[in-house]
Amino acid sequence: METVQRIHMWSSPRNVSTAMMYAWRQRNDTTVVDEPLYAFYLAKTGRDHPGFDEVIASQETDGPTVIGRVLEGPYPTPVVFFKQMAKHLLDLDRSFIARADNVLLTRDPHEMLTSLQENLDEITIDDTGFVELVEILDSTLAGGRTPVVVDSRHLLADPEAVLGQLCERLGLPFDVGMLHWETGPKPEDGIWAKYWYAKVHSSTGWAPWQAKDVALRPGLEPVLEQSQMLYDRLRPYSLEP
Repeated sequence: METVQRIHMWSSPRNVSTAMMYAWRQRNDTTVVDEPLYAFYLAKTGRDHPGFDEVIASQETDGPTVIGRVLEGPYPTPVVFFKQMAKHLLDLDRSFIARADNVLLTRDPHEMLTSLQENLDEITIDDTGFVELVEILDSTLAGGRTPVVVDSRHLLADPEAVLGQLCERLGLPFDVGMLHWETGPKPEDGIWAKYWYAKVHSSTGWAPWQAKDVALRPGLEPVLEQSQMLYDRLRPYSLEP
């Protein structure tokens, strides 16, 4: 009999998704998995991401195989937490989503894009994951369920309150250990951690949200406008501190 509770956290990029993974790995009842569909996504799109060849070599690139072996495979703990980028769902059969608990992690589009532009030279709406986040939102609503949405600004404003609500929505007890972790890389980190995780590796827990005065790169205004409309669809469902 299946006893493992699978949690897929679907995120936009340059969010606090790695910190969220680190919070969940603090739980004794949880196994965490870092972006299992990343190599599939890169192989499918050819997107020029840092460490492209390393990522491709480090993971299975066939999406259905990843779903069967990794997402639906056996795990030794009662809970398994998958840190996922929503945009990695490209052209996949999404029926596995309904067999798990799903959390949508989002961020103010301007903040997300000004961070993402540090790592990617070309950015379109397809790089943001907002389209897929709203698609999961709509399918959840169509199935008569209430979406679970976490806005990173709310999370950083009061981690204990928001994580407590999140655990309650998932039918799990809150673990105070989710508020802190040790510095440095983690065994579960993907091979891409050296390109993307420097800030979280220097952290020991949730840092307060801080406004940043960073200009959006010229030409990204249409992406911001598209992202904002989709983000506004998610906001009414976000957990409040």
